[in-house]
Amino acid sequence: MKIKVIKFKSVKSTNDVAIKLIKKNKTQPTMIFSEKQKNGRGTMGKKWISQKGNLFVSIFFEINQKRINFKKFSILNALILKKLVSEFICKKVRIKWPNDLLYNKEKICGILQEIIIHNKKNYLIVGIGLNTNVAPKNKSFSSTSLKNIISKSIDNKRIFKNLKIKYEKFLTKIKKFSYKQLRNEYEI
Repeated sequence: MKIKVIKFKSVKSTNDVAIKLIKKNKTQPTMIFSEKQKNGRGTMGKKWISQKGNLFVSIFFEINQKRINFKKFSILNALILKKLVSEFICKKVRIKWPNDLLYNKEKICGILQEIIIHNKKNYLIVGIGLNTNVAPKNKSFSSTSLKNIISKSIDNKRIFKNLKIKYEKFLTKIKKFSYKQLRNEYEI
């Protein structure tokens, strides 16, 4: 399934852009990419520190919660991102439930998932903040970046392209496979 791409230089939050698009009936599966995010959000109202040079993306698509519920999507999205990150660093990446990826106990990626109901349909928004080139400073937790791990600058466009390919395959398979089959495919 093809995913539409919309790119920005700067936004408040890629998830906020996704919400606005859904409310304007622009509901085909879409990825929103921004070079800069001024007011990124994490779970439970926490702020996501969006350092310029990192990857900020939101993906949204319609979901049938009778087939696969929200909690199971949380696991699948984390597995997709774990697989993507592991391909770049060839090292052990761990999922910290419900929405973080860690490398050596340092945060490398945050995932914010939201359900929006519009015209009696459910849409899942998956917000992704991936520390590709900069490790944000935070008093609550330590973080790292792909660049710190492999000692090489990261091309965000390349990661974005790989992420898009993974989600296009995922959205095609979601209609055909059970949750168990999908989970098995994305486990590393």
